[in-house]
Amino acid sequence: MPHLPVNHPARPLYRVLSGIIGLYILVFGVYGVFLTAGESLFARGSHWALGLRTNLAFSIVSVLFGAFLLIGASRRTNLGHYMNLTAGVVFLVTSIAMMSVLQTTANILNFSMSTVVVSMLFGLILLATGLYDKIGPPEHAEAEMRRRRHAVAEGNH
Repeated sequence: MPHLPVNHPARPLYRVLSGIIGLYILVFGVYGVFLTAGESLFARGSHWALGLRTNLAFSIVSVLFGAFLLIGASRRTNLGHYMNLTAGVVFLVTSIAMMSVLQTTANILNFSMSTVVVSMLFGLILLATGLYDKIGPPEHAEAEMRRRRHAVAEGNH
């Protein structure tokens, strides 16, 4: 069974990282909706917002996902943990899927290679934040600290 750290000391940093990513995606989506308003939902034009190519569908999805990530980052429960894990997997799968159809008419979100790279980076960061921002009762944190100290003590012999 995999071990996910509980009450990791850097948890606030991970929440800030996921919040920054969520804010960027939300701003990107709002700006993209503004740029592509009035066009077809799945248009394949040359609209760029904050360095990434977009269309109306991708912009609307980005607004929803940005809000989703900001909600997750603002929660001090394990809800943010699960939201970040889910978002990380969704970003990675979407970036790989869109990279595979980049030069075809199936590129319905109007991705460019730079959009694929940014989506992969965001997915990896969100997956990492999801792995390290799990919280638990104080007993779990104490048990984890004992396990770490025990592993360090065994390594010194």
